[in-house]
Amino acid sequence: MSVTSGPPGPTATKASQLRHLLERPELGFLMEAHNGLSAKLVERAGFEAIWASGLSISAALGVRDSNEASWTQVLEVAEFMSDATGIPILLDGDTGYGNFNSVRRLVRKLEQRGVAGVCIEDKLFPKTNSFVRGGAQPLADAREFAGKIQAAKAEQRDADFVVVARTEALIAGRGLAEALRRAELYRGAGADAVLIHSARADADEIRAFKAEWGERLPVVIVPTTYYRTPTEVFAEDGFAAVIWANHLMRAALTAMQTTAAEIFAQQHLRGVEQRIAPLTEVFALQGQDELAEAERRWLPRPTTPRCAGEDPGR
Repeated sequence: MSVTSGPPGPTATKASQLRHLLERPELGFLMEAHNGLSAKLVERAGFEAIWASGLSISAALGVRDSNEASWTQVLEVAEFMSDATGIPILLDGDTGYGNFNSVRRLVRKLEQRGVAGVCIEDKLFPKTNSFVRGGAQPLADAREFAGKIQAAKAEQRDADFVVVARTEALIAGRGLAEALRRAELYRGAGADAVLIHSARADADEIRAFKAEWGERLPVVIVPTTYYRTPTEVFAEDGFAAVIWANHLMRAALTAMQTTAAEIFAQQHLRGVEQRIAPLTEVFALQGQDELAEAERRWLPRPTTPRCAGEDPGR
């Protein structure tokens, strides 16, 4: 694993920022977002990078996390997120939306939109969420998936664009040896990092993977189910990054359910108005002040009509 010599400079690309986060010695954190608004909130909170969650984007679009949202629809959401923020985005690219050729086109389009990297997983298309019938999910052929990694790396134009290989071997009940075998194949194919996923309530198998894997490549984890494990443990074990994978979407879901039910029951807004965001906050996130300043600079100012007979030269 090559470690960058120092933090990216002020003119660093988003891809180089993400690469630095994964390759530096300190543990990094990526927070989930699923649209431009939530992406802005992630950046405002101080996070260095965004996880564009497939589950959360699907939920926001009202469909299942089974590739029911097309890859171009996901791409459009990612573009809004990228335009709205200055920090890097790692897209949850599911299985790559098809074969190696689909992955090549995905990488090309992500780079055009300023997305810093993509994570693809070794399951079959269409995918099923890892927490739905996890043990029954078939995995892709590891060699075929390694070809997807090779194709992605061959397609990228920015040398810092990040391709993360995610293995679902533990989710599928294949065990530690198979997870390590697959991760090594993906490392050999050129992956920049590996994501090892688990649905257990403890971090034991994740930590066992890291102990065997060592420092061959940065290792990314998603502690959705083993959230009780202290984060300090992940830092001590040498993991590269933690993804908080779906928590803004779930928090918003709770708030919207509560607010909708209360307004429906009470048929007025008095009970909710004081605990929801004021419109001024919405306008601030939308950049209304910047638009007003731009209007002052570039819109023609209204002229005062001259009185009849007034000298036009005055």
